[in-house]
Amino acid sequence: MTRQPAREVVGAIANGFVEFPTPLRDEPADGPIGWPGYREARSAAEERTGEKESVVCGTAKVGDVEAVLIAFEFGFLGGSLGQRTGDRIEAAFAHARDARLPVVSLISTGGSRMQQGMRALMQLQRVARASALTRASGIPQISVLRDPTTGGGWATLGAGADVILALPEAQVGFAGSRVRPDGSPEAYTAEAKYEWGQVDALVSPDALGPTLERWLRLLTARSSAAAPPPSALRAASLPSTGWEAVEAARSPRRPRAVEYLDAYFDWRSDVSGDRTGGVDPGVLCGFGWRDGRTIAYAAQCGTPTLPSGFRTAARLVKLASRLGIPVLTLVDTPGAANDAAAEQAGAGGAIAAMFEAVATASIPVTTLVIGEGGSGGALAFAALESTWVTPDAYFSVTSPEAAAAILKRPASEVPDIANQLHLRPQDLVDLGVARAVVSEKQG
Repeated sequence: MTRQPAREVVGAIANGFVEFPTPLRDEPADGPIGWPGYREARSAAEERTGEKESVVCGTAKVGDVEAVLIAFEFGFLGGSLGQRTGDRIEAAFAHARDARLPVVSLISTGGSRMQQGMRALMQLQRVARASALTRASGIPQISVLRDPTTGGGWATLGAGADVILALPEAQVGFAGSRVRPDGSPEAYTAEAKYEWGQVDALVSPDALGPTLERWLRLLTARSSAAAPPPSALRAASLPSTGWEAVEAARSPRRPRAVEYLDAYFDWRSDVSGDRTGGVDPGVLCGFGWRDGRTIAYAAQCGTPTLPSGFRTAARLVKLASRLGIPVLTLVDTPGAANDAAAEQAGAGGAIAAMFEAVATASIPVTTLVIGEGGSGGALAFAALESTWVTPDAYFSVTSPEAAAAILKRPASEVPDIANQLHLRPQDLVDLGVARAVVSEKQG
């Protein structure tokens, strides 16, 4: 893979780059631990790249959005983090907080600078602190994983960002290429990290600029107004019985989450994965643009929700809350996955995390039940006192079949149990579970 110099990468995605004038701290010629030959290696790196350090930091406009850019120069000692690198990154984050600007990290690094020993490794603490202070200030951070993104660069700026984008075929991993165990080279790729829910999207170099512009627009558009509930996507009469409601919600002809999201938003961008190794294809999360503002979304797609789905949705709600962006959730699941694999993956803790994220959100959360609302796995996605329901949906303490099994009643009584559960849309309104049944949009 051809590695672009830092300034070329910046020039390809942004305009009007103005570098920060960060002073270079005084250092002994051979560095803080007197590494033989370090002075000559630095001089050669400066001559080769034209840079004084392994990062270039400044402000620029990505499309119409001004941002702080931190671009790594791999040609300068492998983009390694040393004391002066830490100075520049810390100053960049401080400027971002002062100016209220989002941060984009364009990473290409092999990790800490060996020639500076522990002084270099300690820069990870400085970077982590600067990033955390900026996060606490409600300022979004986006990382772009270039080739390679390894060591402390991955474990701080890379993996710690709000949205993580990666260039295809980039090496990504905590272990650098020279210290990895033999075997499984595919584990250290951007593609693997995406598959395992540790990267939100793979983006080609040609698409990086427009993709970053969209993300920066989405993440910087704060709003205090609640998301309006979507309209129903098809005309449907209210069911006469509970079992009719269940059958309508389970119909293959009923609109699903993707259709609702596409109808609701002008355009949208997904985030992917729970950042701990899991992706649930049955949960869609991200940020969308509607009527000139951003609304975040977490949507169930009709399948049993996996622990990774709950964790991804909780991550989304917490991020939106921190950035001041309202959230829309769509409920559609027969229930949380309850097999042995789900239990091993921490189903209880994952569901608890989603309940907590919605309950403690500092922004308004709006919920629409669009299909099956099966027990606590559905309720975790629902906002208290801000839930609506479509005519072809239901919400129940559990499925009628599960209720029959719990109560030791025969399968022949399942339809009657559905009636007794008061799970119809109009029942939900009467019970105070839902505020109203939404209708189809006219015109």
